[in-house]
Amino acid sequence: MRALYVAALMALAACDPQEIADKAVARTAQAVITPVVGSQAALCIVEAADPAELRAIAVDYGVEAGTTTVANITRIAARPEARSCIAEAGIAQLLR
Repeated sequence: MRALYVAALMALAACDPQEIADKAVARTAQAVITPVVGSQAALCIVEAADPAELRAIAVDYGVEAGTTTVANITRIAARPEARSCIAEAGIAQLLR
């Protein structure tokens, strides 16, 4: 049992707190983006966004995305890397 505790403690010590926080914000932002564009496109948009953009989007968690958030999602979705990901996912209606 002690060995398991030590191994778990070492694994936690190796975690980067900023990376953990960024992943949590990304998941929260994805929950806001998904109702706007669908789950496949939401993944593409999260991957194309920077941490500050994701934090701004995550503010709308638990409520319907506001006009500023929808505009931010649309702007990120228009980036070449997001458009390419969306096209590969076969979500053509978002590329219009």
